[in-house]
Amino acid sequence: MTHAFYSDPAEKILTELTPGERAAVESVRRSLEDDPDPGHARGLPDSDPGSESRVIELLPEQTGGRGISVVYRYSQELDACLILWLIAGP
Repeated sequence: MTHAFYSDPAEKILTELTPGERAAVESVRRSLEDDPDPGHARGLPDSDPGSESRVIELLPEQTGGRGISVVYRYSQELDACLILWLIAGP
């Protein structure tokens, strides 16, 4: 099982989301613990050869509010995901 954590900036943003948006983001965090490479995650450029950066887009229909991008980095060596940013749209 992979561990998935929030970075300090992501935790701060999490407190500013509505309950429905928080629940949707927490659902993504839990799913990353089961599969850190879901097929719907989009790869991002990463300068560290030992990790991969990805983003999962949540639609407003999934959050009950705004669209949210969950940006995370996965380290195979540590078998862990760090959710770096939560970007909430209008």
